[in-house]
Amino acid sequence: MIEFVFLAGVAAATGWLLRRKHHRRRAAGSPAGIPSMARRPAGSGRWRSGRVYADPGAARWVPGRGEPVPLTGARATGVRVPSVREGISINPGSRIVTCEFEGGEGMEIAVMPLDLRELLTAVPETAPGSLLAPLPEETPDS
Repeated sequence: MIEFVFLAGVAAATGWLLRRKHHRRRAAGSPAGIPSMARRPAGSGRWRSGRVYADPGAARWVPGRGEPVPLTGARATGVRVPSVREGISINPGSRIVTCEFEGGEGMEIAVMPLDLRELLTAVPETAPGSLLAPLPEETPDS
């Protein structure tokens, strides 16, 4: 009987601590920037986590460690879903935006679908409105 009282006390204390943590995070607000993963050059290299900051006229990707990569002069040339192999290292529900710089160098930025519009406003598209076409749904194999 005493075990049930002890477990109820532990459950109540855990709930109180989680509620307190949730209220602190909500009061602090969301952090600036778009959470993302990127690799440079496009198609090779490791995915590195970071954030895209969409400052007016000076968008940049800032990795967790290392130097920021300015996205000025970059153009979004394509949006795709990650392959099975890429889905292991990044979230399989994300979308990958391929960006090309003026010098011909490329970069891929993976963001969640809800952040895709915000990223495409920070990095200009090659033809406005061309990349936000609905992606075809995959048919399940039977």
